Amino acid sequence: MNKIAILQFPGSNCEIESAAAVKRAGMQPVEFLWNGDYSHLKALDGYVIVGGFSYEDRSRAGVIASLDPVMEIIRQESEKGKPVLGICNGAQILVETGMVPALPRYRLGMALAPNRREKDGHLLGTGFYNVFAHLRMGVDPKSTAFTRHLEPEEVIRIPLAHAEGRYVIPEPLLGQMVANGQTPFQYCDREGRIEDSFPTNPNGSVHNLAAVTNPRGNVMAIMPHPERVPAGNPIFSSMRAYIESGHAQPSATKFCPFERPEISVGNFAPQSHSFELLIDMIITDNTALSVQKALQVAGIKAGIARKTHWEISHSGEEAVLRNSVNQCGELFNSNKEYVCDLSSDPSTVRILVHDHEDFTGKQKLETLRNRFHLNAVSNIRHSTLWEITLPHSDHGPTLQKLIDTHILWNPFSQSARYYPSPDVN
Repeated sequence: MNKIAILQFPGSNCEIESAAAVKRAGMQPVEFLWNGDYSHLKALDGYVIVGGFSYEDRSRAGVIASLDPVMEIIRQESEKGKPVLGICNGAQILVETGMVPALPRYRLGMALAPNRREKDGHLLGTGFYNVFAHLRMGVDPKSTAFTRHLEPEEVIRIPLAHAEGRYVIPEPLLGQMVANGQTPFQYCDREGRIEDSFPTNPNGSVHNLAAVTNPRGNVMAIMPHPERVPAGNPIFSSMRAYIESGHAQPSATKFCPFERPEISVGNFAPQSHSFELLIDMIITDNTALSVQKALQVAGIKAGIARKTHWEISHSGEEAVLRNSVNQCGELFNSNKEYVCDLSSDPSTVRILVHDHEDFTGKQKLETLRNRFHLNAVSNIRHSTLWEITLPHSDHGPTLQKLIDTHILWNPFSQSARYYPSPDVN
């Protein structure tokens, strides 16, 4: 009987449903924790990376798990032709590893950004969403390890439950992926029609994408949950058919020939007629600690701290407005947060990360204007300020290695700018 790893990280869930789906397909599920014996992992026939909230989605969903050493083993086994299925959080992990879409050297090629529910140009909602969705299979069934028991344009109905499931892919790369057959499932209506608006497209994914694969078709990242319902069984039985057909054999690794631009980091410049608020935590910042630990495992020694950055543009008296914003309690929780200043440590580099679509800033703007009647506020930008303390002897190379991990931001859904240190008197 084919043995399939059910790979779990701290914070993962859905392992019971995933094991049950593997059993329904006539395969044997094998529970495997992220820190298990890799020799046991290598002996298995395929892999399911389950959903949930690995490392509590700290920094960004899937990114810390993507840097775990076990994912290097999974990548090596995928190059032997073995099937790898990432579901929901597992899909986010595969995207962050670069195993999909599989650019040369597994460079990051896309993002799974926060959901955006939009209809007729109106933003109806963001964030977590849970619903049954229709998916249309749109590739040659034999082109992937997960579609062999489905017919072209067949529609299946399975649930989704995620907050960051919106595929963001550069248009030239998307065109290559469609031509390569790397877009196996799209959100559709019950008749199989593709309509790029809510509710047919439940999260705003480009091209209505629900799943993507690598060029070889043996690695698939799918955001909805096929393991939770019988309608998803063909994905798992296809996995078995692929293994038993002998296609899960070593061969030359295929890459998607997209030349990704180099990632640039600009310099922060505040907007005119604006002021900034920096917010720190009274309690321990577990996100910063998790990022620091993940970097240490990757061989990068750096101290990591994190602050929330608000930039408030306005047309009023700054001192009065600043006091009003502080007093309303909307931009920080005084029970666990406080307005802070920056240190002038010369060994600290600061990088300000801002979402391309700043849903948090837009929501806070509406609240300040409509609930607190602070009509002088014209715009709010919400960002995360990462503080990186590096050894003096290896400052430049270490910083570049850290940037190359993408642990602080995904350049396809976020931008980054160096933030200046305070003046030293």
